[in-house]
Formats: sequence, structure tokens, C-alpha cells
Amino acid sequence: MSTLVVYVDRDGGIGYDGPVVGWEAVQALVTDVGLEDPEDSRVNCLLETLHVTRDLRDDGEKAVVAVVSGGGDSVDSDRAIARQTDRLVAEHDVDAAIVVTDSASDERLVPIIESRIRVDGVDRVVVRQSHDIESTYYLLKQFLGDEELRGTVLVPIGAALLAFPMLLLLADNVAVALSAIAGVIGLFLLYKGFGIDDAVSALPVRIRDAFYSGQVSLVTYVVGAGLALIGVFAGGISAAGTGGDGDLLVVLRFLFVSVPWFATAAMAAATGRLIDELLAEEQVSSALMNLPFGLVAIGLVIRGFTGYFLERAGVFDSVTVPAFEVGPIAVEGFVVSIWGRLAFYVAAGVLVSLLGVFFTSQMADDERPLEEVPD
Repeated sequence: MSTLVVYVDRDGGIGYDGPVVGWEAVQALVTDVGLEDPEDSRVNCLLETLHVTRDLRDDGEKAVVAVVSGGGDSVDSDRAIARQTDRLVAEHDVDAAIVVTDSASDERLVPIIESRIRVDGVDRVVVRQSHDIESTYYLLKQFLGDEELRGTVLVPIGAALLAFPMLLLLADNVAVALSAIAGVIGLFLLYKGFGIDDAVSALPVRIRDAFYSGQVSLVTYVVGAGLALIGVFAGGISAAGTGGDGDLLVVLRFLFVSVPWFATAAMAAATGRLIDELLAEEQVSSALMNLPFGLVAIGLVIRGFTGYFLERAGVFDSVTVPAFEVGPIAVEGFVVSIWGRLAFYVAAGVLVSLLGVFFTSQMADDERPLEEVPD
């Protein structure tokens, strides 16, 4: 068994284009990086990579030591890591890999490596520091020298300190100023915490790739956005017509009118994504195939419950079915009760959901390869 011990450096701070392969090459890299900046944590990571390789070889296992590096926090950097990993796997007969990292940012690349070779372990290096005043000073100095940390922590704090006196002068109310600052900081933390900044930075590349590859989802996303806007305006106009009926009825009226548009918009976007997966001739997950049915079912159930509450509040009249005659069948007119209306929407939602499960199971059975019949 041969194991690849690889150190992943996403931002490319080691200053070399990867991959760097071999015991002597990595040893020379340790010397170069250490002489350039002895306080750099990459020195410890490179030494840990050599240490793990030596332990594997002492146990009688064949091990290949390597370093792959990117060029920063971007999609191009991740692709560079992927290309270097492909080269290592192609040139060296390795069965598994052990990944050495020194940060959560580098650990985000583990799935890229794992998609190309089995990863048996992830070794994250944490440098031990003494907890005295001098060490704290140097830690703060390193923190202030890190551009990414400065932009994430110091910028919001500085903006809040500048905004507080301005809001206090405009609003003349401490509570209002503090609430506004807390709200903005909360939005910023959610923006960073959910990785929205990474999604926004990668959005132009994804749109460009969608244009060049002719993906159907690009059109359906635009259609979905347009339908969602129609739902917002239709719901807002309907809610504005409720007058002074109370905030709860305004929200219910908005949901009753806008939910069908939102469900249709989400279904259009999900359908486009499903078509792209089918055209790519790849195995489509059952969750993606069932998503359009689930969205329609949820929309029906929400519309049923909001209609129930609005009819109970007297906003809507009961549904009246007129008398009609079809051939020998004659039906007298009747009034649908409030519970009957709710039961109809709930039953329709359950029925659509079951249809989605049936469709997904049928598609999964069709895609399952036939077993070979023994001779």
C-alpha cells in the first residue's frame, strides 16, 4: 500500500508553484520558507508532513510526500489545487492520502482531494504558544498583520464606532442607534457565516460558465425571479386592500396571494436544474427529482391554511359550487364548508407529494443498472 502525504496551502504563501514532490524537495522548501519568515505556521506544517511520512516509512509502508499550493481565496486557486492533485495521482501509484492543513480555509479543499483519491486522515497543525504577555503581544501583532482577519473583524468594529455618534445625532436616541448598529453587524455576521460572500464572488464565474455551456437553468432562474417579483407585487397589492383589518390578516392575505407565484417560481428554477442534470447524463439525486413536487405540495398546503384563517376571519366568503349537468349526471349546487376547503388543499398537497415519491422511485428504478444473468 502506498500513501500520499500532502500539505495543502490554499493561498500560495510558500511562494512555489506546486506540486513539490519528494523528501529532499520538501526539506529544501522548509528551509526556504523558514528563512523567509521564521514565524510562519507553514514551516510547522511542512515539518509535520515530513514527520508523518517518516512514521509511515518506519512502519514499513511506502509513502510519497508532496506539497500543493493555490493562489488565493478564489475558484481559480481551488482549480489549481485540483489540477496538481490529478498530476500527483497520475504520476505516483498511491492508494490513499493523508492531508495536512493549518487552517479551516485549507480544510475546505479536502473534498476536492477526496474526489480524486481516498483520504484516510486529515492532520491539522496547531502551533503551541506560551500564554504570557509577550506571546499575547506577538499574537496580536500577527492578527493585525493578517489582511483577511483585519477586513473581517476590525472593519465592522471601526464602522460601528463611526456610525454610533452619527446615528445618535440624527435619531437623538441611544436605543435606536444601538439597535441600528446591532442590526447591521448581525447582517454582516450572517453574510460571512453563511458564506454568502464566497457565493457572490463565484457568481460571475458561474453565470459565465452557464452562458457558454448553454444551461437551461440559467433561463429558468430568470423566469423564477420574474415570477417571484410578480408574487411580491400581487401579494402587496392584495394586502394593501385589506385596510385596517390588523397586521395578522395583512400577512395572511399576502401569503394567500403570493404563495402560488413563489411556488411556481421555485418549481421553474428546480425544473431547470433537473433538466441540466438529465442532459449531462449523470446520476440525478432523488432529492432533486422530488424537489418540484415538494414545492407544489408545500404551496398547496400553505394556501389551504391561509385560506382557512381568512375565511374564518370573514375576509373571504365560502366557496359555492354551482349546479351543473354532464350527460346523465346532474349535480345540485352546494356550498363548500370551511373544513372541506382546508381538507381539499391538504389532500391535494399530500397527493402531489406522493406523486413525487412515485416518480422518483420509478426514475431510480430505470437508472439502476441491470444485473448480469449468470451463465
